[in-house]
Amino acid sequence: MTHGFNCVKEMTLPEVAENFQSLGYNVLLYDARSIGASDGEPRNQPSPYQMAEDVSDVVTYVGTLPTVDSRRILLWGMSFGAAVSACTVAVDRRPKALIMVCPLLSFVREDRRERAFAQLMRDRQSQLKGNDPFSLQPFNAHGDNPIAMGGAGGPGGLEAHDLMRAAVERGHHSFRDRITLQTYHKLALFRPKELMETIEGVPVMMIIPELDNISSPAEQQEAFDRMRTPKTRYLAKGKGHLSILTGEGSVELFQATADFFRVALEGKTQ
Repeated sequence: MTHGFNCVKEMTLPEVAENFQSLGYNVLLYDARSIGASDGEPRNQPSPYQMAEDVSDVVTYVGTLPTVDSRRILLWGMSFGAAVSACTVAVDRRPKALIMVCPLLSFVREDRRERAFAQLMRDRQSQLKGNDPFSLQPFNAHGDNPIAMGGAGGPGGLEAHDLMRAAVERGHHSFRDRITLQTYHKLALFRPKELMETIEGVPVMMIIPELDNISSPAEQQEAFDRMRTPKTRYLAKGKGHLSILTGEGSVELFQATADFFRVALEGKTQ
């Protein structure tokens, strides 16, 4: 299971993991490279393509465990982690299926490019002089960020800011409400929608929150429509990006994902 942007494995995922475990699944939760309990420098620099390669290494590792059938490995990703996991299966066809929960698919808004890219180059020049990488909050107190990603400047950005602040207050292990500025360089080069079109033979279920104000539901639907692999869509009515896994409708949603995985393992997905 792959978590959202700059999140750690203790955020949101454990309850879902326990639900899958109750059905007999082994579940591996992990922190992405440079985040939380995982190694990697500079700290808190999510690099999506590197993360996609790392997921392949996770698949390899899990396949060596004595309780795991390496031919029956499934991937589940949320938000940024959903986009990363999709890029994994675009190349790595070993997983039997992928569930993408509210994938985050766009990152740099056009009107923010010039200023943000100039900041990135100044920071790179500074680092070449021996200075530390510049870091900042993914979402400031106004719910905004330099590239306007993730519903920045609106209700979605404020919800994301509140999520990060709550993680700090709850003392999640090794969580930092900071990312490097160079993270935006990685995101500017990230093209998950293009890679999603190249997925072949790996069944995909996409869960789209009807009221998502962090990742556009219309953009998620468009990306789903363009995929050519066997696919299933689940529209979560009345749900938002950060409420998708909790509250009313969460039991039905989990059951739908469990049914999808079961059918995929039986080789019956169309």
